[in-house]
Amino acid sequence: MSKMAATAPTSSFLTKPSPFPSSKNSSANPLFRFALPFSPNPQKPSLFRRPLHISNSISHPNPPSAAATAISTAAAEPEIFVSRFAPDEPRKGADVLVEALERQGVTNVFAYPGGASMEIHQALTRSNTIRNVLPRHEQGGVFAAEGYARSSGLPGVCIATSGPGATNLVSGLADALLDSVPLVAITGQVPRRMIGTDAFQETPIVEVTRSITKHNYLVLDVEDIPRIVSEAFFLATSGRPGPVLIDVPKDIQQQLVVPNWNQPLKLPGYLARLPKNPDEAHLEQIVRLISESKKPVLYVGGGCLNSCEELRRFVELTGIPVASTLMGLGSYPLSGDLSLQMLGMHGTVYANYAVDKADLLLAFGVRFDDRVTGKLEAFASRAKIVHIDIDSAEIGKNKQPHVSVCGDVKPALEGMNKILEGKAAKLKLDFSRWREELEEQKQKYPLSYKTFGEAIPPQYAIQVLDELTDGKAIVSTGVGQHQMWAAQYYKYNRPRQWLTSGGLGAMGFGLPAAMGAAVANPDSIIVDIDGDGSFIMNVQELATVKVENLPVKILLLNNQHLGMVVQWEDRFYKANRAHTYLGDPSNESEIFPNMLKFAEACGVPAARVTKKKDLRAAIQKMLDTPGPYLLDVIVPHQEHVLPMIPSGGAFKDVITEGDGRTKY
Repeated sequence: MSKMAATAPTSSFLTKPSPFPSSKNSSANPLFRFALPFSPNPQKPSLFRRPLHISNSISHPNPPSAAATAISTAAAEPEIFVSRFAPDEPRKGADVLVEALERQGVTNVFAYPGGASMEIHQALTRSNTIRNVLPRHEQGGVFAAEGYARSSGLPGVCIATSGPGATNLVSGLADALLDSVPLVAITGQVPRRMIGTDAFQETPIVEVTRSITKHNYLVLDVEDIPRIVSEAFFLATSGRPGPVLIDVPKDIQQQLVVPNWNQPLKLPGYLARLPKNPDEAHLEQIVRLISESKKPVLYVGGGCLNSCEELRRFVELTGIPVASTLMGLGSYPLSGDLSLQMLGMHGTVYANYAVDKADLLLAFGVRFDDRVTGKLEAFASRAKIVHIDIDSAEIGKNKQPHVSVCGDVKPALEGMNKILEGKAAKLKLDFSRWREELEEQKQKYPLSYKTFGEAIPPQYAIQVLDELTDGKAIVSTGVGQHQMWAAQYYKYNRPRQWLTSGGLGAMGFGLPAAMGAAVANPDSIIVDIDGDGSFIMNVQELATVKVENLPVKILLLNNQHLGMVVQWEDRFYKANRAHTYLGDPSNESEIFPNMLKFAEACGVPAARVTKKKDLRAAIQKMLDTPGPYLLDVIVPHQEHVLPMIPSGGAFKDVITEGDGRTKY
């Protein structure tokens, strides 16, 4: 059994902190992974352990139903959680909070202390199992917790103090909500009697974050802490994952209590709304549509990250080509023959061509985002649309599907694979002519870039990194041109090796996210492909990677400009520069700021490379150096991310030529 299972309590609600274990066979939603029965009382449903796959467990005083007994016949007895305290020993609310985290299997948190959260930090020093990775800014902490969650599938945990500490988490919470990342954020708060008095470092963080969290709590009774923490982890990891915030007043942290770890959940409405297993009749209907189509395309997103094995099998059985969103990269191997790589604004010509010409669009775990669809009326206008998503709010929100399934993609794919295997001889699916048509497009419009004399094309730097890491690195990015090039030119062959701020587009994400990924994956190669604009927004986290000796490699594509905005200025604003130059205007020949000095100040080894011929050796040295390393790669600011479909445009508007050296 995993460490998670070993530390789980027999009676607490969650025996495993997440339905996203690193194992690729895991389901995105444990509640219907095995179609477990719910009890007649929705507040106390019965979910029981399975061997190997640990599902969520809700304590239940009544005997389980016959069906539940049948399901759990092979279940192994979980190991009992051993508390540091005697069962009847009073302890501070902060110690209850920390033990509640331990009972969820939490081993790493990203916490920055302050007046209202000191008690929690004192309690963390008494924990034998939780390590705190001290960020140098709360935004660094929440982005690191996201990097941890995105790369491992386990919920990330960050902790901040009240007031400005809590408000510094806002961008990370919004990012986690938009990208469906399981996150539990804990904030200190002023004592209960001072709430609403404009006390020192008081902000109503529950109100501030209400619209950018999946759910949030203000703890007003110390005895509620065990239940609230159980609920928070369950909410963060079930259904469509997302961030949950717990705000804990300082007097609650200090109050003595004997905790009751056997409290039932109070989520009847939420549990009732969780999607059930897909209806077989719907799946049969989808298979029939596939058999009737001539030009089907798979459009897969972040909702497929936990069903990559099932997706591969589905592609194997059908031979349907796969286009991926930015969030879905790696759910199907980009080096596979049937991969069309990324679609959308900066997707490949052939991926967008396939969607434009398709007669059937299989949209799995996606939300028809504007950066994918462009002009909605023109997107997949010839196709019947099948939409499978776990969140009912996404179905029909932007594009009306012909067939929709509200549920987890994993059991839906499993069901369709079973139908396809049973009908293989009868169906005789053959899309070879369609694949040949797309292969022609691949040959005609490959991803390509121009050269700039001896200067380093940024795309080439990413290609070299891909070669030297054998496509196995976990890659994080900031936001901008470098992010799109990292999506286009690095070949992600497995899920959770691509970490980027997709929906929110938060600059400064790359370095702290890489930090979190390094904590979750200590034996992996972790590379932050960053831009100079994004990097400087959380440059202080160099101190954390040095002190914690996290082996984060930073490939900094430095063009001295806010590159993506410059590209839009070139294309749509007659190249008029409106505050997009990030260097020193009085000395444009010098690289400013000198990123190597930041690294030096934090004791991180660093080097700069300016010529294409020196790049390969420089990247190899970066990868060979133990611990963190910064490689400052100077690239031309005139380069554009291509292809590009202008915002609100359609496939017919795709731009494939030109850069900043041309007037538009």
